[in-house]
Amino acid sequence: MQTTSTAIAAALIATVAGAAAAEGELNLYSSRHYDTDERLYTDFEDATGITINRIEGKADELIARMQAEGANSPADILLTVDTSRLERAKNAGVLQSIDSDVLEERIPANLQDNDNQWFGFSQRARIIFYDKNEVENPPQTYVDLADPAYKGMVCHRSSTNVYSQTLLSAVIENHGAEAAKAWAQGMVDNFARDPQGGDTDQLRGIVSGECDIAVANTYYFARALRKDVDGLSSEIDMIGWVFPAQDAEGAHMNLSGGGVAANAPNRENAIKFLEYLASDQAQQYFSAGNDEFPAAPGVPLAESVQKLGEFKADDVDLSKVAKNVPEAQKIFDQVGWK
Repeated sequence: MQTTSTAIAAALIATVAGAAAAEGELNLYSSRHYDTDERLYTDFEDATGITINRIEGKADELIARMQAEGANSPADILLTVDTSRLERAKNAGVLQSIDSDVLEERIPANLQDNDNQWFGFSQRARIIFYDKNEVENPPQTYVDLADPAYKGMVCHRSSTNVYSQTLLSAVIENHGAEAAKAWAQGMVDNFARDPQGGDTDQLRGIVSGECDIAVANTYYFARALRKDVDGLSSEIDMIGWVFPAQDAEGAHMNLSGGGVAANAPNRENAIKFLEYLASDQAQQYFSAGNDEFPAAPGVPLAESVQKLGEFKADDVDLSKVAKNVPEAQKIFDQVGWK
């Protein structure tokens, strides 16, 4: 009898100990590939005593993994880049709605999902860059990029890239599908080369003379202002920039964000982590560590980001923009945007 009681007591102790250990953990699935994010994780661990276990990979692979794991998934948080991927995760059923007064107060409504399944924590403006020696009158809006005056001058990423998809989705939301198709056709007509490479490659295209005009996210350029980026920083003074549509909707913003996993075993820790990412400390580090714009208003910018100047950002509801991605992909195919 004593042996049985002892065994039961030991089992209970083990169960409680296991629960206590779980309360001190957070399982993070992340497609953010920036070494500087390490500081975000260690600061959270130091402040809370919660240990972060990370699994990193491409966004679509992580979403597929969470779907395959189902109710047994260890994931507590999904972090990824771009609104379209956040919406993809929501549609795949791998996120859940949460209630957080902190997040509602800190994150603007247009930078979060309408059902509170994902929240944006950092932003990048997708703007127009140009060769100051070759372009006297750079385009002032996204629509201007399709003007025949810029034929053979424009470089942009491929239609399969999420930044391209979200920009066209925003054009659909702001100007309608018919105008968006005309814009996409004009862009294809004005390409200096077939779409290729990443955003840094578009900027290098200006340096090499392949492109006179390019579209890229601000943090790639700001990074080259802050430190040496091969093939870009040494000639960066030749590149000018325009924050588009300042008399209209404003500059399109790409979002980096995250949400709580649908079957999160450490749900409360997951919410704490998202709330931490919205704090002044973390928001400042998104800017200082990765040259991004904070999502929370009023947070000081890193020097590299300040150099870009003040601008009006498009405050369109990014949750609505994300829903236009299928229509955007259809338009890309129709106009032959590779």
